[in-house]
Amino acid sequence: MTKIIVLVLGLLLAYWILKAYRKRVDRRDPPPQSGSGEDMVRCDQCGIHLPRSESLTTRGNVYCSAEHQRQHLHPD
Repeated sequence: MTKIIVLVLGLLLAYWILKAYRKRVDRRDPPPQSGSGEDMVRCDQCGIHLPRSESLTTRGNVYCSAEHQRQHLHPD
């Protein structure tokens, strides 16, 4: 009978420790994001997505390169 009581107490202790650990892990703040990120835009000619800082914008249209800008503005 003593062995059963010790086993039950051991299981309760393990449960209590795991529950406390889980609460501590759940309360941690999420890691700060590195960098602020940047808006992504879609090229109106080919559809590729690229950062806004690397794009060319003309008359409200966005392009990934000068060649695509030229092709879209002056289709031959």
